[in-house]
Amino acid sequence: MSDTPSNVDGDVEAPTVEAPVTGPGLSGDSVDRRRVHDMWVAGTEERDWIAGATDEGAQELLPDDMDPASPIQRGVAVVDDFVEEVPFDPEERQIMNMGPQHPSTHGVLRLQLELEGETIHRVKPIIGYLHTGMEKTGETLTYMQGATNVTRMDYLSPFFNELAYSLAVEELLGVELPPRADAIRVLLTELNRVASHLLWVATQGMDIGALSMMLYGWREREKILNFFEKTTGLRMNHNFIRPGGVAADLPDGWEEDVELVLDEVPKAVVEYEDLLNENPIFLDRTVGVGIITPDECDAYGVTGPIARAAGINWDLRKTAPYSGIDQYDFDVPVAEHGDVFDRYIVRIAEIGESLGIVRQVLEKMPSGDYRSEDRKVTPPPRQRIDESMEALIHHFKLFTEGFKVPAGDVYRAVEGPRGELGVYLVSKGGARPWRIHVRAPSFAAVQALPVMMTDSLVADIIATLASADPVLGDVDR
Repeated sequence: MSDTPSNVDGDVEAPTVEAPVTGPGLSGDSVDRRRVHDMWVAGTEERDWIAGATDEGAQELLPDDMDPASPIQRGVAVVDDFVEEVPFDPEERQIMNMGPQHPSTHGVLRLQLELEGETIHRVKPIIGYLHTGMEKTGETLTYMQGATNVTRMDYLSPFFNELAYSLAVEELLGVELPPRADAIRVLLTELNRVASHLLWVATQGMDIGALSMMLYGWREREKILNFFEKTTGLRMNHNFIRPGGVAADLPDGWEEDVELVLDEVPKAVVEYEDLLNENPIFLDRTVGVGIITPDECDAYGVTGPIARAAGINWDLRKTAPYSGIDQYDFDVPVAEHGDVFDRYIVRIAEIGESLGIVRQVLEKMPSGDYRSEDRKVTPPPRQRIDESMEALIHHFKLFTEGFKVPAGDVYRAVEGPRGELGVYLVSKGGARPWRIHVRAPSFAAVQALPVMMTDSLVADIIATLASADPVLGDVDR
């Protein structure tokens, strides 16, 4: 029998321990053990019992007459757009910074948190630490060079960046693509969606504590990246989908490589579901956590799996199809609760739907050319360069000066793994775009983090942030 005292309900009460009165910071004949382990947050005034216990490492707030920027730089001031003050006990108010150097922020992201105990009252995402300036860089590059730039924005789904950019350029040019070029684009982008979701489920599992999921997700993703490397020469940032088609035809034996992916990935996904779907720890960390409503998705411009998990049936592959994807049969998974668990369910279901599209492309791949026959855009065949001086000159001018695009503006969007990825182009008639702006889905997801995190617990921050699947290269482009 245990000697630990219990109350009438059977709950175990914490025992009290005798402490010597001579101990620093203690008074009376006895104290509760929990008082000795009371928490003190760095950057706040020390509690009396701590100050009496030791002077080592003591920290005080800066005097009020110092530079007003100091509190902001130190992360002890929150400046935001909230118009309604939330009542709380000033003694319990804490400012905590998560990031920008933090592995679970999935990039160089800083979250400034205002806490009352374990409850989050306010969240302020702070971006701009990466800031690659890709939109302005793209205005200095020719249209042919542009795909090399945009592919590095969302580095987990580079084919979608290239596709959105190429579709915008092709609309200004009025170029028609052969069916094989469109089919190759669909094949690569849907495999890219699967690879992105596999990485997401791997990192989401690790962030919640399922380390084995990190290993399994990367294992299956490698099979897809191996095919990408065989096809494009690179595992990421391919510069393969270009205005006018794709850079090269599919390699010999590509059917066997795709069959391997179609055979092994679905089996692995079943194992993921067996591991997570009924796991009580995973359910406790995801069900009812990080909720966002359909109205909030509309207000913040949130699309993709986050919006579909909230019940919004919106997918550009259905509402504004591109690259002939409307000729393939697939469903759009939609959930209803808008929490972390539903976002997991939606992405797992999307893996199966994308693999179904890949299967149809494999069975229906048309013959023909992989790029447009328009010689104003497409360089001449390699063998013609050895036979014709005109072909050599044309090839040289295309790759040095680029092709000219008629004046106008256009917006084209695709359904990326994180939502609507759009490219807005303005042309003045030259070989370089006058303006480029990218509608990045990760930006909208980060902007909506306060909605998903406010009034939740500190322990839910990581699960909610991971479920948003932000890529900071997409945010700070």
